[in-house]
Amino acid sequence: MREVAPTPETTPVPAPGPGRVPAAEREFTVAERSQAQLVLRRFLQHRAAMISLVVLVLVVLLAYVGGLLWHYQAGDITPDNSQPPSLDHPFGTDAVGKDQFAEVLRGTRISLQVAVSVAVFATVVGTVWGSLAGYFGGRTDSLLMRLADLILTLPLIAVAAMLAHNFGGTWYLIAVVIAVLYAPYVSRVSRGVVLSLREKEYIEAARALGATNTRIIMRHLVPNALGAILVNLTILVALAILLETALSYLGFGVQTPDTSLGLLVSQAQTALTTRPWLFYFPGLFIILIALTINFIGDGLRDALDPQQRKVRQ
Repeated sequence: MREVAPTPETTPVPAPGPGRVPAAEREFTVAERSQAQLVLRRFLQHRAAMISLVVLVLVVLLAYVGGLLWHYQAGDITPDNSQPPSLDHPFGTDAVGKDQFAEVLRGTRISLQVAVSVAVFATVVGTVWGSLAGYFGGRTDSLLMRLADLILTLPLIAVAAMLAHNFGGTWYLIAVVIAVLYAPYVSRVSRGVVLSLREKEYIEAARALGATNTRIIMRHLVPNALGAILVNLTILVALAILLETALSYLGFGVQTPDTSLGLLVSQAQTALTTRPWLFYFPGLFIILIALTINFIGDGLRDALDPQQRKVRQ
């Protein structure tokens, strides 16, 4: 009798022994990534955001570490007055002889401190504000949102200039003034997110289990709204940099003997044709910081996009 050669259809598949995994499972079964890992992976794949993050970190290191290592400090008077950029003075000097590289580094530190303080304070206040309005609704929502609408109708720069003139002068008071005016913007975003979350099943389950309103807001609503909040925080950093620059340019921001990037630009406007380096270098840092933070915000928004489904990689 002729023997029949075995074929894939007729060849028996041996049963997997102890500790053995079938070939199909070995091929298609992979570890599932957490949501945080997926967000980080999408952010790392955003080229513009990563380049901007590197540039921003370098600017921050230059401002805080480079300022300590540089042989001139802000306010030091050198004999080289009105000198153009050189190896000894990379950003030149002013009419008095101040090294502009040291002045710009000092101004960058102050402007970054204002921007980060505004972003954190306005985000915290606005998030709580909007979460309370969106969760409780009714009269609470109407009262809190009408207050936000009232602040939003005010001319931002005019009100900020008036408040800064009466209460400002130092960078932290300027930060408080700007944060109070920006908090309603965050409250509107936070309210919208909470309104869409408060009817979810897990919120109803938390209520049924006896969770307090404070616990529901702080443990369930705010963490799930964190994506939109983080994106707004980065936007606030850029907006605060620009508004502080505008206030200092108008004379209502940070005052001497302290300095900021906006104040340096304001002081250099009369020397634009004779000593342009006094104007362009602080302006370049303002543009650089604002652009990099905007690109980082775009990357975060794309990485935290709630429409993207969780996938297995």
